[in-house]
Amino acid sequence: MTELVVRRLLIDLEAPLARHWNGGDAFRTAFFNALSMSFPSGEQFFIDSVRAGIRALPADRRAAFEAEAKGFIGQEATHRRIHALFNNHLARQGLINHWEPRALARIRQLDSAEVRTHLAVTAATEHFTAILAEYLLTSDTPLRGAEQRLATMWRWHASEESEHRSTAFDLYRALDGNEYWRARVFKAVTWIFITDALRQTLHNLWRDGSWWRPSTWVSGVRLLFGRDGLVRRLRGPWKAYLREDFHPSQQDDRPALDWLRDNTQVWRPV
Repeated sequence: MTELVVRRLLIDLEAPLARHWNGGDAFRTAFFNALSMSFPSGEQFFIDSVRAGIRALPADRRAAFEAEAKGFIGQEATHRRIHALFNNHLARQGLINHWEPRALARIRQLDSAEVRTHLAVTAATEHFTAILAEYLLTSDTPLRGAEQRLATMWRWHASEESEHRSTAFDLYRALDGNEYWRARVFKAVTWIFITDALRQTLHNLWRDGSWWRPSTWVSGVRLLFGRDGLVRRLRGPWKAYLREDFHPSQQDDRPALDWLRDNTQVWRPV
């Protein structure tokens, strides 16, 4: 099991955000704002899923997971709080979070599902966040020119997502979750995640008034489909999840470990 440190992020999230805080780029700002809008409800669902997974384990197997689950819950609760503060600034800018109500409605639909389904959804989404995290930590493209405190926030979050990428996955397997269902849920989560992210990004651009600027769409094509864009960089790691022999630990966690080691001045353990 992995020892997970819960960290307090030492940045100022009281100061207002620039409208285009991500290097003055409207599309990149709108995209990351959209991701942040999904996090508070998503993180709570992940917390609840892991808690339920621990309770569902036989008592004699629970102890092996409890310490890691506690760290996972602490990290996700901290992410939820930080992004709620960030999202409050977005609301004051006039952006409307349509993603969260859709996410909460889907979560309510899962109320009657068994815990393995909750963990399969959590593990699938955690894989998305882990491969996105590696992209943020190894490429200058997505956060080029971003306000320093916000670039720090995103890379801190990315590093912790890489750290706890195996927790829900291991619980799913410990509860005898099968590979067919894991892959099927992942494909469904992929469709939902991508469509929700794009819908919210487009709505953010509309509210922001950047919809009609050609530079907005040039940036969007570069971020999504460019040589160092999301699609090219994430295609391989995305497909890896569908292998029967896949495990999240196969992903390289050195970028996350290096960032946490080299940036101890911006966090402290709780």
